[in-house]
Amino acid sequence: MEPTPEGAPPPAPRGPQGPLREHRMTSIFFGPHGLRVGWRLAIAVSLWVLFSTVLSAAIIWIPAVRAILGHRISPVVITPAFVLLGDGITAAAALLTAWVMTRIERRSFADYGLPGRQAFGKRFWTGSIYGFAMISLLMGLTAALHGFSVDGADLHGPAAIRYALLYSVGFFAVAVFEEFSFRGYLQSTLQLATGFWPAAVILAIVFGAVHLNNPGENLYGALMAGCFGLLAAFTLLRTGSIWFAIGLHTFWDWGETYFYAVRDSGIPATGHLLRSDFHGPAWLTGGSVGPEGSAIVFVVLAVAAAGIHCLLPARSASS
Repeated sequence: MEPTPEGAPPPAPRGPQGPLREHRMTSIFFGPHGLRVGWRLAIAVSLWVLFSTVLSAAIIWIPAVRAILGHRISPVVITPAFVLLGDGITAAAALLTAWVMTRIERRSFADYGLPGRQAFGKRFWTGSIYGFAMISLLMGLTAALHGFSVDGADLHGPAAIRYALLYSVGFFAVAVFEEFSFRGYLQSTLQLATGFWPAAVILAIVFGAVHLNNPGENLYGALMAGCFGLLAAFTLLRTGSIWFAIGLHTFWDWGETYFYAVRDSGIPATGHLLRSDFHGPAWLTGGSVGPEGSAIVFVVLAVAAAGIHCLLPARSASS
């Protein structure tokens, strides 16, 4: 090594060698589970925004859809068209996003909690019955405390059947989007970095906060939505899939909106089976939120969690 001439500045320090620099750059994007969780989430959210935007823009050019959008969909009233079109698009975007992520991450829909072989199987239908039983328990307890009454049927015959079917399909789309997004892909990805329950709690908080965008919703109703998210996560932990939660979510919403004809997360609906009414203070009836804002809902969620604990035994570590 030649000596540095007197008065000359010292030589600049050498940068990291090529392999070391490459390793550092690679570690920014990849970890022990492959592509790092933050990048996965950023890609997935970007894809969902892209797909939902493209699908919305494409479907608006269909004349029949434009007519429906112009006359039947309102941001403050639930209709079959509202849930079928709006949530159908968001659910389709979520599934397309997941399909792309399976290619990037080399995982499957089963890894995201949505195994195709269980579609509309025992777990789904058990969850469906469970969801309708939960909303029925809530309305029954409210009625027992003189806060809810039914004044007869609002729909009869073919109209009642038609709306029942349309709402069941529409709320299935709602459940697929919300459960697959929050308890499916996001849960399966975030838990790689945090573990199951920390991820479930974080996503439940986000899930509840998202509901604050609904007209008539408040902090109490958003808290209930977050607790509902934890209950759904519990069913995922016990079954290994979200099919039970999808059925539960579908027929909780169906029973609330169509069957009992009450507000769903603060939004009223048209085309419901019964004529019903609330009486009494907001802590009992839920006020502008509907029954999801009632204090009784937390009793129902606690009973439901105890029932799931008994109905769905814990899986072994190998299952």
